[in-house]
Amino acid sequence: MYSSPNFDGKVFLNPIPTKTGGEGNMWPLLAEALKKHPNTKPAKPPGPFAVELHKLSHLPPDTLRITWMGHSSLLIEIDGKRFLTDPVWRNASPIQFLGPQRFFTAPIALADMPHLDGIIISHDHYDHLDDKTVVELSKKGTPFYCSLGVGLILQKWGIAKKQITEFDWWQELELGNGFKITAAPARHFSGRSIFNRNQTLWASYAIKGPVHNIYYGADSGIHPLFKEIGEKLGPFDMSMLEIGAFNELWKDIHMGPDNATDAQLALKSTLMMPIHWGTFNLAFHTWTDPVERVIEFAEQKQINLILPAPGETYVYNGKPYINKWWEEFM
Repeated sequence: MYSSPNFDGKVFLNPIPTKTGGEGNMWPLLAEALKKHPNTKPAKPPGPFAVELHKLSHLPPDTLRITWMGHSSLLIEIDGKRFLTDPVWRNASPIQFLGPQRFFTAPIALADMPHLDGIIISHDHYDHLDDKTVVELSKKGTPFYCSLGVGLILQKWGIAKKQITEFDWWQELELGNGFKITAAPARHFSGRSIFNRNQTLWASYAIKGPVHNIYYGADSGIHPLFKEIGEKLGPFDMSMLEIGAFNELWKDIHMGPDNATDAQLALKSTLMMPIHWGTFNLAFHTWTDPVERVIEFAEQKQINLILPAPGETYVYNGKPYINKWWEEFM
């Protein structure tokens, strides 16, 4: 099916042995799920948040700007091109009134989204790939850059094959004028149901422009290849690394704040932007625990953080920036 060193003929494989959370943990997981876990959602609905559209009207050819739409959805404006990662504008569930609900409405309507040069899909989980969102975005002919197998899902939803480029780990695509997209390893899993586990690949991505270079870590547990990613694809101006949905029972597939800051040190990126938090309730920790912890770990490890509010556009200048927007909604 796939001539990939990361595919064994049946399923895709992780770079190192990995437990996805269920293996041998059914009873501890059930016991944890039955406990009462306070403050897993905001005390009051956050927002409303809104992108300042006038800031996006001009796209400078030598500037790096990041706008966080929540969770792992990022509008990345790099050296005159725009990319959107893992856009999910709805609830992270196949049944919208069940499953994880968004804490806040996406800070920009899809109809108001400026021209995109590419949409990056890291893997097929519902909190990273939403059918209605990507189908709407595809109507303008925007290219999709995704991991092996994810392209077939997009085609089933009616997105043209010519719009889709699939990547294996370490595969790269030159876009011209000094731009390059490279897929890199991640330690996670895939599947949109219990019946199709690991039938598609999961990946992280580097986007390199003529001036700036960024790393989108997507979903991943800690692994030894972060150092190699930094050496091969860096140096990075910014890395976007997941900090939420962590638990000891599934530590192999979600880093959490401590391991995420260790990954940042291995990557040797100038700035770290925490993602994958504050938007959905996907674990048992409080909704602000990831960000509070990452600030502490960053201080201990001398890491410079970028923490904008949803919809806020951060313009890269090499300096840290923290907006403690969440404190208003605790």
